Amino acid sequence: MMTRTPRAARARPRRAAGARHGILAAALAAALTLATSFAAAQTAPAPKPPSTGSAMSSTIKGPFDVKMTPQGAGTDPVGRFTLDKAYHGDLEATALGEMLAFGTAVKGSAGYVAIEKVTGTLAGRSGTFALQHWGVMDKGTPDLRIMVVPDSGTGELTGLTGTMTIDIQPGGKHFYGFSYTLPPATK
Repeated sequence: MMTRTPRAARARPRRAAGARHGILAAALAAALTLATSFAAAQTAPAPKPPSTGSAMSSTIKGPFDVKMTPQGAGTDPVGRFTLDKAYHGDLEATALGEMLAFGTAVKGSAGYVAIEKVTGTLAGRSGTFALQHWGVMDKGTPDLRIMVVPDSGTGELTGLTGTMTIDIQPGGKHFYGFSYTLPPATK
């Protein structure tokens, strides 16, 4: 004798998958909203010429491309994403990273953190360094900080310090502003 599974029992997996998809979609929407809102509230600092002291300080601007890929189960309360970036201009580099984001039930309130490892050249000097992101949006008011992780520079970028801003233009084009200091190049 064949038994039939009640219709309600058969529908549960679809609802669970829909709930996972809804949470993941909400986390991705929160992350994109955060990035756009933070970027809209920031402007890259005006470029300044390198200092005449022993260290080289500068502020540069340029475009970058970013691909965010959702990770983890859709039921996770925190959205997790991998980052794959390409920086262009005076910073010619690629970056790989991880981002965690959380959107609340209150419109315009969310938070995210991220770490990315940048590999390439800066002002003609090659090496790697890490950037740490910390962002909170409180009912639409953003606060975003991106800084070089202390002592993360390698190769010719050893000793690098600095902060970065992000500007997302209408249409989605991304730009960075990077104020940094590098110790004198060693021979």
